[in-house]
Amino acid sequence: MNWDDIRDQAVSWANEAGDVIRKSFEKELTVETKSNADDLVTNMDREVEQYLIDKVSEAYPHHKILGEEGVGEEVSSLDGTVWIIDPIDGTMNFVHQQTNFAISIGVYHEGVGMVGVIYNVIYDEMFHVVKDNGAYLNNVKLPDLEEVPIEKSIIAINATWITNNKRIDPARLIPVVDRCRGTRSYGSAAIELAFVAAGRLDAYITMRLSPWDFAAGKILIEEVGGRVTNLYGEPLNILDKNSIFAGKSDLHQQILDEYLTNE
Repeated sequence: MNWDDIRDQAVSWANEAGDVIRKSFEKELTVETKSNADDLVTNMDREVEQYLIDKVSEAYPHHKILGEEGVGEEVSSLDGTVWIIDPIDGTMNFVHQQTNFAISIGVYHEGVGMVGVIYNVIYDEMFHVVKDNGAYLNNVKLPDLEEVPIEKSIIAINATWITNNKRIDPARLIPVVDRCRGTRSYGSAAIELAFVAAGRLDAYITMRLSPWDFAAGKILIEEVGGRVTNLYGEPLNILDKNSIFAGKSDLHQQILDEYLTNE
């Protein structure tokens, strides 16, 4: 299989889908809720997902497709080739701000991440990777990540996780936030993972992401020498929800050792 060709097609389709999204700003959105009042989906999410699935299905009829909005199929294993698609990651940003959202496409073959594409639509930033062949931002190759001590690190974390919540005792993460140089939250997991790969962020911590949120970003970060695990340093289940801890390798290990896995 020619992974460069698959990457080029995924980039082209993401570009075309981005054009559709930008044009939609002139129209009225249909906004609905899913699991709760803050879990939004729009007609554009579904339209873009259908567009991408149609493209993949036509070009690669034997590949499986897992999409956020359920337009794809039930995928129960990573056997063969699986496309994992998020048509608009950061739907709340898309609805309220019309910025800080991305199209995310990850392609896995026999369980291994081979191609990742994250398109930051409004800023026209196309992050893309073919495993063992370099990660890129548009046409510029991303360098391997340079290590940084925690005192000089910028960590992406949502304030939810350092206040009372149902998923983690905030006392475990408050010391990390206290010690690092600063924190950021962009409201799009795909963008935050892409920013880790590009060295704009040094780490990203969150308690619960679905496969379409992290599938592409994981491939990008690992290609430039970073690590992506769950919060306790364990491998991710690519087809299930996970906590996510992504970052520069030494920083990742330091935070694991000093704050997350010590009892």
